[in-house]
Amino acid sequence: MFVWPIRVYYEDTDAGGVVYHTNYIKFFERARTEMLRSMGFEQDELVTNAGVIFAVRSVQVDYLSPARFNEYLSVQSSVTEIKKVSLSFAQTITRGSVECCTANIRIACLDAHSLRPKAIPENLLEQLKNEY
Repeated sequence: MFVWPIRVYYEDTDAGGVVYHTNYIKFFERARTEMLRSMGFEQDELVTNAGVIFAVRSVQVDYLSPARFNEYLSVQSSVTEIKKVSLSFAQTITRGSVECCTANIRIACLDAHSLRPKAIPENLLEQLKNEY
């Protein structure tokens, strides 16, 4: 499991000081990007060197407990399925021991130019299989 800390900024909240629902999706995205980075893969380099991008194929989210301005959260990310052209993640945002939001997210690997499905680069695929 990969864990990434997030601080809730004022811009992340609605008028009531509660994290706006779509910003949880941004937090999940940042954690997946940082997970790749921690493995030595930068998304801009994957575009340049491997000709691939990752796009969200589907998202299923459950909002459980509101997070508020200035709180310190953790985003846990686990790879739950690895296929030739897609990855599935289980992600959870917590505030201490309280679950704020959970999601199951499927990511598709696409050719950076044609936007058609393309195999995940072999070196990334192997590292994901070894670590997750």
